[in-house]
This record gives sequence, C-alpha cells and structure tokens, in this order.
Amino acid sequence: QVQLVESGGGLVQAGGSLRLSCAASGRTFSSYSMGWFRQAPGKEREFVAVISRSGSVRSYADSVKGRFTISRDLANTVSLQMNSLKPEDTAVYYCAAGSTMRTEGTEYQYWGQGTQVTVSS
Repeated sequence: QVQLVESGGGLVQAGGSLRLSCAASGRTFSSYSMGWFRQAPGKEREFVAVISRSGSVRSYADSVKGRFTISRDLANTVSLQMNSLKPEDTAVYYCAAGSTMRTEGTEYQYWGQGTQVTVSS
C-alpha cells in the first residue's frame, strides 16, 4: 500500500514557475514508477510526466516537454518542476504510483488527492 500526498500548488502568473511535490508513505516507494497527471475543469484527466523506478528514464507529454521536469529522490518524494507556465496548464495535478511507464491513468494503482495549479494570463 502506498499513500501519496501532493503539495506546492497555487496561483501564478503566466511565465512563472511552480514546484509540485508528492510525498509517498510506505516501504515500497522505490518499487513504483511515479507519474503526474492533470485534470482541467470540463476535461478528461491527461498524462503529464512519468519517471521510472530508478529515476533514469523520464517521459513527458508533448504539451509540457521542455518546460516541466520530473524528478525523484531515493527516499519518498517525486517532484514536478514547472517553468514557463501557461494559462492552459491550469488544472488539478495528481501524482500516481504504478508498475508501468504508460501514459494511461488506468495503469496506475495509487493516487494522491491532487493539488490545484492556476495560471493567470
């Protein structure tokens, strides 16, 4: 069992930066790939980024490539550094743990409660 708690969301102007963190509890954190997803009002949840168990492989959605960076430490935290934010990045951001590097949210077993990111124009 893995419990995930996101933090770091907030309100930022377009062009600004935010860093999201996801703290995981449980001994098996290193056994899971960790992903970030987001869901904007009235839209379906979408993949943002994923990092492998070792941290050596990362994958990003085209919409955030070059602006967002996913990372993880050896303890229990996965982060999402978001730069050059755009109003279309506004969404609730969720971290998820799974035994996969796939982009489909249904492939992930554990989810956090989400943190709101709002980017003003």
